[in-house]
Amino acid sequence: MLTRRAAAALAVFASLAIGASSARAEVSEVVLTQQYGLSYLTFEVMRVQHLVEKQLAANGLAATSVTWKTLSDGAVQNDALLSGTVHVAAGGIGAFVTLWDKTRSSLDVRAISALAATPALLNVRDANVKSIADLKGDLRVGVPGAKVSPQAITLQYAAAKQLGDANYAAYDKYTVNLSHPLAMQAMMSGAGEVIGHFSTVPYSFMELKDPKVHTILNSYEVWGGKQTLIVAWTTGKFARENPKTFAAVSAAIREATDWINANKAAAAQLYLDVSKDKLAQADILSMLNDPQNEFTMTPQNMMKFVTFKHQIGTMKNLPGSWKDMFFDVVYDRAGS
Repeated sequence: MLTRRAAAALAVFASLAIGASSARAEVSEVVLTQQYGLSYLTFEVMRVQHLVEKQLAANGLAATSVTWKTLSDGAVQNDALLSGTVHVAAGGIGAFVTLWDKTRSSLDVRAISALAATPALLNVRDANVKSIADLKGDLRVGVPGAKVSPQAITLQYAAAKQLGDANYAAYDKYTVNLSHPLAMQAMMSGAGEVIGHFSTVPYSFMELKDPKVHTILNSYEVWGGKQTLIVAWTTGKFARENPKTFAAVSAAIREATDWINANKAAAAQLYLDVSKDKLAQADILSMLNDPQNEFTMTPQNMMKFVTFKHQIGTMKNLPGSWKDMFFDVVYDRAGS
């Protein structure tokens, strides 16, 4: 028979063993991915300030490693998420809602949080192109994810408003899949068929410094108000099997978002340090102070986006509300 001291020791050992087993049940490495541009500042802050590591340690997972990847577009991110090589993606709402729609009965992909609401501007260098109706022939505009990115869907919505829902894809043939840096480079070179770029900050800001460049489409105007552009998403499977890791990522997003809004000058410098963009800190700071550019976890104008996609048949499932597409960590927010 065990002595009282031995029994107590065994109970402590069992408790520690259970705790260790629980810790081992979570991933030993969490992989996050993002794309290019100031819209991804939240993830840049998380990476540079090691906020995910900080929150993992607070949740008893100090040994978990954190890996960051930069991928070219949302479709590539979705492939990585489905393959399990990436756990959390940050990208445009177009790629996110596409995967949400396709995984309702399987991986249950949902957004952890909105990250940024910033307008996408379709800038062109051709003086003869004054609206999307002037796109013709060999003219092309660069988008980060043809037919799936927020920019691509915005162009389709603009086409539907102009030509009717049946012709929503009328301008798809004028788009070419290019990352923001490559699209800007192609347009600004003044050579070749790429005369436009459906860009976001800071690329739209840099492009418009050239007097030969002008804007023919603003996503906020197309959708009738401010709209979330970037979200962070993962699978329900990952969230269920790794609750502490999921909570750490969510807390890191919240901490980074709060820090950006409280320290805009420092945030501007942090972005320049990591991006190496050829802009002054004052330029980045002006973008951060522009009320059109908002770093917030609150989803905005998401339902109009998915309702359109459902209406034209590019989404099978229509959520009852924005909450159907998000995890409950943001349910306390006044989303739309």
